[in-house]
Amino acid sequence: MKTPGDFLADHVRAVPRSGIRDFFELVQKRGDVISLGIGEPDSSAPWGVREAAIYALEHGRTGYTSNLGSLKLRREIARYAEKTFGPAYDPQSEILVSVGVSEAIDLALRAVLNPGETVLYHEPCYVSYAPSIALAHARGRAIQTRPETGFRLDPAEVARAAQGAKVLLLNFPTNPTGAVMAGKELDALAKVCVEKDLLVISDEIYAELTYEGRHESIVSRPGMRERTILLHGLSKAFAMTGFRIGYACAPAPLIEAMMKIHQYAILCAPTPSQEAATEALKEAATITEEARNTYRIRRDFLRRRLEEAGLPSIRPDGAFYLFVDVRGTGLSSKDFAMRLLEEERVAVVPGEAFGPGGEGFVRCSYATSLDRLEVAAERMLRFVGRLKTVSPASLVAASR
Repeated sequence: MKTPGDFLADHVRAVPRSGIRDFFELVQKRGDVISLGIGEPDSSAPWGVREAAIYALEHGRTGYTSNLGSLKLRREIARYAEKTFGPAYDPQSEILVSVGVSEAIDLALRAVLNPGETVLYHEPCYVSYAPSIALAHARGRAIQTRPETGFRLDPAEVARAAQGAKVLLLNFPTNPTGAVMAGKELDALAKVCVEKDLLVISDEIYAELTYEGRHESIVSRPGMRERTILLHGLSKAFAMTGFRIGYACAPAPLIEAMMKIHQYAILCAPTPSQEAATEALKEAATITEEARNTYRIRRDFLRRRLEEAGLPSIRPDGAFYLFVDVRGTGLSSKDFAMRLLEEERVAVVPGEAFGPGGEGFVRCSYATSLDRLEVAAERMLRFVGRLKTVSPASLVAASR
């Protein structure tokens, strides 16, 4: 007689639980914890955005939209995407509204992968990429990025790893490192993708949170529009995590394939959320500029304070995380995070949660108020001061 666990699919059983979620179940059991772990803005969505959702509910707009999403929203997405990422997309056939970017990643992978095909992705990376590839019955091939090169992806390494691969999954600006690809590096990466005939799935959820210059998307490079599924959403820079609105822009055959999965699994994104997203995109310039300026101030503050503790980090040019080097403390990433939580009630994410290349680092989100960042920094200074391995000055020197 089978037990309930015996009914599980082998490929699902093999997928590990999220290292982030396991860690934060521990956090929730403790009081007086300052969390620098969750990648979620500390502010609410702007009032006009919330009001649009309320208006939709008050006026009974609670039915289904098109599987692709409301045409009104898709037209706003088309205008915004052309301004932000470069190419023009047809709102009728080249845009799909999803339930967050997470669903869009799943749809894109399942739409293009046959069992056993290979996906390239760069580590350290967002925790869902490797499991999503496995759940699509495909094989992941990680390419390590390194602090010595600012955690940017080396196009030459992509070329060397591309043999037999079908898809390259990108995330710039990157969670957890804040790395950005632009200029000649992005040109070279696009050239490799064309030469190796790779389809690119580009997760650009942090596009607006690019601090030095404008965001550059690989889809804007020659030959890339027809081989890229561009993914974006409103969770991060728009502070709309709970609304669960993402979208995909791609050539019509790719969107059609993604829509077929979406229509059977989800049907459509929530209608009030789509109304809110439509309003948010109309006010995008104001909303995103304010978010970018706020996070830049927090980034510089927290980075400076942690360096005073002997905890250096590569300056992140995007997203809202510091990937802090803790190798000089003599502790593993997990031990550092656990002891910091237990001794000083500050929660950070062990770097190992983002792949083997994250060992020796912890991710600190600065998507929280300056007051709380100040308290967290003081606690971290105190914690490092108690460690007996090396002096703070030596910690900085050892990790550079």
